Amino acid sequence: MNPQRTKRQIHEPGHQRKFLVVADESPECESALFFAACRARNSGSFLTVLYVVEPGEFQHWISVEALQREEGEAKAKAVFRLYQRKLAQNELDKVPRDEIIRFGEITEELISLINEDPDIGFLVLGASTSPQGPGKLVSWLGETAAGGFPIPFVVVPGSLTLEEIEALS
Repeated sequence: MNPQRTKRQIHEPGHQRKFLVVADESPECESALFFAACRARNSGSFLTVLYVVEPGEFQHWISVEALQREEGEAKAKAVFRLYQRKLAQNELDKVPRDEIIRFGEITEELISLINEDPDIGFLVLGASTSPQGPGKLVSWLGETAAGGFPIPFVVVPGSLTLEEIEALS
């Protein structure tokens, strides 16, 4: 993890706090997105949704890598559209939002974005209810990154209903 910290500028003129959600197709992502959108709405903040396309196995073949990037970007845009519809169903589609697609290792891209954007104030993740564990990022944060993470993070239990999440936000 990068020991160099980006000074958060959330309260400086011309800046506004952002709640960051890492998007994927997991059920717990929807919980995190809903919580972050509610918090952003209730606090007059922004919502930033990050989708990371992780590298495939055949990166040494340029044409395959280019195709994987195109497919990854198309998938990311489809996920963004899906979550836009879900936010609209809950009247959260008016929350100002950034949608960012990155290519690389998810933990590296996450830290890189946080270091690049001084307005990101919170990372919001959903915890899986799966017996296999809470999920890759939640596990990574708990095991290796928590003490040195550059911003606070919120882990939304995957077992909460949307009504419970809204009441907590």
